[in-house]
Amino acid sequence: MARPIWTGTLSFGLLNIPVKLMTGERRVDLHFRMLDSRDKAPIRYERVNAETGEEVPWKEIVKAFEYDKGSYVVIEEADIAAAAPDHKETVDIDGFVDAGAIGPEFYEKPYVLEPGKKAEKGYVLLREVLRRTGKIGIGRVVIRTREYLAAVMPKGDALLLMILRFSQELVDPEDYKLPQGKLEKWKISSREVAMAEELIKSMSSDWKPESYKDDFRQRLHKVIEQRVKAKKVVRRKGEPEESLPENAATNVIDFAELLKRSLEKKGGKAPAKTAKATKAAPAKKAAAKKRATRRPARKKTA
Repeated sequence: MARPIWTGTLSFGLLNIPVKLMTGERRVDLHFRMLDSRDKAPIRYERVNAETGEEVPWKEIVKAFEYDKGSYVVIEEADIAAAAPDHKETVDIDGFVDAGAIGPEFYEKPYVLEPGKKAEKGYVLLREVLRRTGKIGIGRVVIRTREYLAAVMPKGDALLLMILRFSQELVDPEDYKLPQGKLEKWKISSREVAMAEELIKSMSSDWKPESYKDDFRQRLHKVIEQRVKAKKVVRRKGEPEESLPENAATNVIDFAELLKRSLEKKGGKAPAKTAKATKAAPAKKAAAKKRATRRPARKKTA
């Protein structure tokens, strides 16, 4: 079970709904360690004094703001605490706006609001009224020590809290060189427009996020699995050669199975290999091997 980031209240007007702020995303990135290519020893990053070259212990490190090149003002922890908002563990909704009024560039990170004990009635009331009116709540929330702009919106049986970017965090697209003007200015014919519309229509379908996979991560997992199975692992010089654990290579498979179960639990379905694709695999491998022995033909350009 995931632990709440904090337990507090969701408030608008005089209504206060006890909620738990739960994370709404799952990090699945692969993390790598940096090694010295000469002896395969892990690289350690140290905090070094730029003047003396000596390592600095954590207790001697302070935070500072560089207000001019080479000029700093030290900020104490008490200063940061004094600037922190007072209304912690609270989602304060200041007002409501149309759900479509906020551009996609403002949305940054999702959270899930889970109702607290005996708070289901108020939770459902807000969720269903937001759905009926087509509105979303806009307010502020403090996560750890920083205050964020946030939007509260219905999603199925849940109330989502979306962290929003402040306007000053966004770059105005007009700062870049963009092609201005309509179709006529760029000599785009009606035939080209019709063909493009037809293409988009032929490629249109319902949004099914579970059908999109992180192919790069899956392929990289496969490489790691094959390296472990082939025992192509590196050890520091002088370390004894030990046999790999039996499940060393299957950890990746178990992880993929866990993802598959998570998809099925949420109503998704992992894509299965078709019989046609399975039969065609050996033929494709043979054709690829045959092509590799030939000299590639020069590609014609339009």
